[in-house]
Amino acid sequence: MARCGSKFPISYPPPNLSSKSILRITPKLIRAHEMRINHCYLLLCIFLLSIPAMDAAAAGARRIRFQRRSGEFKILQVADMHYADGRTTPCLDVLPDQTATCSDLNTTAFIYRVIRAEHPDLVVFTGDNIFGQDATDAAKSLNAAFAPVVALKFPWAAVLGNHDQESTLSREGVMRHIVGMPHTLSRLNPDGIDVDGFGNYNVEVGGADGSPLVNKSVLNLYFIDSGDYSTVPSIPGYGWIKPSQQLWFQRTSLRLQKEYMSKPQPQKEAAPGLAYFHIPLPEYNSFDASNFTGVKQDAGISSASVNSGFFATLEEAGDVKAVFTGHDHLNDFCGELTGIQLCYAGGFGYHAYGKAGWSRRARVVSAYLEKTTHGKWGGVKSIKTWKRLDDKHLSTIDTEVLWSKA
Repeated sequence: MARCGSKFPISYPPPNLSSKSILRITPKLIRAHEMRINHCYLLLCIFLLSIPAMDAAAAGARRIRFQRRSGEFKILQVADMHYADGRTTPCLDVLPDQTATCSDLNTTAFIYRVIRAEHPDLVVFTGDNIFGQDATDAAKSLNAAFAPVVALKFPWAAVLGNHDQESTLSREGVMRHIVGMPHTLSRLNPDGIDVDGFGNYNVEVGGADGSPLVNKSVLNLYFIDSGDYSTVPSIPGYGWIKPSQQLWFQRTSLRLQKEYMSKPQPQKEAAPGLAYFHIPLPEYNSFDASNFTGVKQDAGISSASVNSGFFATLEEAGDVKAVFTGHDHLNDFCGELTGIQLCYAGGFGYHAYGKAGWSRRARVVSAYLEKTTHGKWGGVKSIKTWKRLDDKHLSTIDTEVLWSKA
C-alpha cells in the first residue's frame, strides 16, 4: 500500500478534465491536481489502515444482485491498463501531438469517464492491471490503478495477467493485495481446495428483490487465473488454465446449476454464466472477418502454445454463454463458436501498446431479466454487449446480442 502523504498521483481526476481535453493534460494542471488530491488521499490511507484486510471468506460472503428497476445488470470490463508510476509514465502509440502530456493519468481519467457514462453494477479488470517492468512499487501502482472504483465505492473484481507480477510483488502477493482492497469481490482462491494460480473464484448475482428468484443466483460469473508464462521447459510461450482449475470450475458450475434447478422455485434450465480471464483460448483462432463483430488487428492470437481443453470443459458444463479476455490489445471482436461467445475487450490503458489514432476502449455487458406471468422479475432472458471508445464523444460501437433465452 502507498504511504500516506505520498505524491504518487491517484484517486480523483481534475474536475475540468473534459472529453475534449482528455489528452491535453498540462504539467500545470497535473501539479494542481496533485495538490488537490493529497488531502483526500491521506484520509483514504487512514481509512484503509483502520480496517483489516478482507480475507477470502469475507470476500465470498459479499453478495450482489439485480437492483435496477429496469431489470438490468451491467458489467464494465477494463482490460490491460498497464498502469505503472502515474504521471511520470509515458503513453505508448498515441498521436504525436498527444505524446508530451499523455501519461497513466489518461488511463485513470478514462475509467472515470466510462463509469460516469455507464453506471455499471460491477467493474471487472481482466489482467495486466499494472505493467510490472515499469512499476517502481507494485503496491502503489495497484492502488493507483484501482483508485477510481475504490473512490467511487463500486463493486469490482480482478484477475491477473502476465505482467502484474513483474514488479516488487509476487503473483500471489499481487492477488493478496487486490483481495485486501476496499469494495472488491476478488478472492485469492476457493476455500479448502488446492487449485493452481491465484484469483480463481466465482461471484453469484442474485435475483431482484421481491421476485421469486430473490434467493437464487440468476447470473454466474467465473474468474480464472489464465497464468503468465509456461513453466514447462519444452513448451514455450504463455501459460494456460490447468486441470485443477478446470475441476474447480466443473464442480462449481454443477453446484450452481443444481441449486438453480432445485426447490424452492426450481427452474427448467441452468442460469447463464460468464467467464473472465486474461489470456485468450486457442479457439479464438477460429474466426475471420466473416464471422465476428469487431476488429482483429494483432498479428495472430496470443494464446498458449498448447490447448489445455478448457473450451471443451466450458462446452460440457453448458452454462457459460460468453468468455471475456484481454491480452491482445488491438483485437476487440466477439465471435460465436458452438454456442459460446469468445470476446476481447480491446486495450484500455495508455501505457499499453496500441495503435495511434485507434481509440482505447472498454467493453460493457448487460444482462436483462424476463418478466413472469405474474409481472414479477424472473431469470435472465438476454445478454447484450457494446464497446465504449475514449474519443471526443465516448462513442458506443458494435452493439450486439450475445445470448437470448430460447
